[in-house]
Amino acid sequence: MTEPILETRGLSKAYGGLIAVNQVNLSLNAGEAHAVIGPNGAGKSSLINLLTGQIAPSAGQILFRGRNIAGLAPHKVARLGIGRSFQKTNIYTRLTCFENCWLAAQARLPHSMRFFRPAASRADIRRHAEEALETAGLAHRAHTVASAMSYGEQRQLEIAMVLATGPQVLALDEPMAGMGREESERVVDLLLDLRARYPLLLVEHDMDAVFSIAHTLTVMVNGRVIASGPTQEVRTSREVQEAYLGDGEEAY
Repeated sequence: MTEPILETRGLSKAYGGLIAVNQVNLSLNAGEAHAVIGPNGAGKSSLINLLTGQIAPSAGQILFRGRNIAGLAPHKVARLGIGRSFQKTNIYTRLTCFENCWLAAQARLPHSMRFFRPAASRADIRRHAEEALETAGLAHRAHTVASAMSYGEQRQLEIAMVLATGPQVLALDEPMAGMGREESERVVDLLLDLRARYPLLLVEHDMDAVFSIAHTLTVMVNGRVIASGPTQEVRTSREVQEAYLGDGEEAY
């Protein structure tokens, strides 16, 4: 078997006596969309923050292509190729879509390149920004100020900004949070397209979206993983239904 692109081993995070993430083992493989679900307070966002360097682990390893990156700063994790979005929209509302993606694409370039090859850098940045907007379905909005767009489009723009950084892996934290049905369906279509191009780690509360997108499902409760495996197998687990999805009578 090939080595997972992203893997955790015994990953834990404690805040004094509170254990937010407890001995989590998780793997993300090439060509896979892996969703992490669980009730509020399960440790899902803490997990994605650990994976992307927003917080440092108390114990355990985070392996990216075999390299332990646990404790690495967020900008270094991003430069390695792990791109993430946040629960709350994280865009520059006074800038256009293109300008937002330009800034994201610029961040991916080494400082030395920006200094010694300004013309080449500008062309490279423009190309990445334009490609990201096209992939996210926002090419027609390139020169629209972000504040003038709908909430759903702003969430698409945040994904476009992640794409502009040239990621190898996408880690998306509740990309459909706060959306209406039509907007959610549009983002689901986008994520279905992206999972064919990138390994995708998804934290999401929208179960219809999760079941549409994810090949693999991990369920967390109180910081621990209680089940992980193929989505259809995990969603029909009695333990999972009792702990999170329902009482077993619902049609999941």
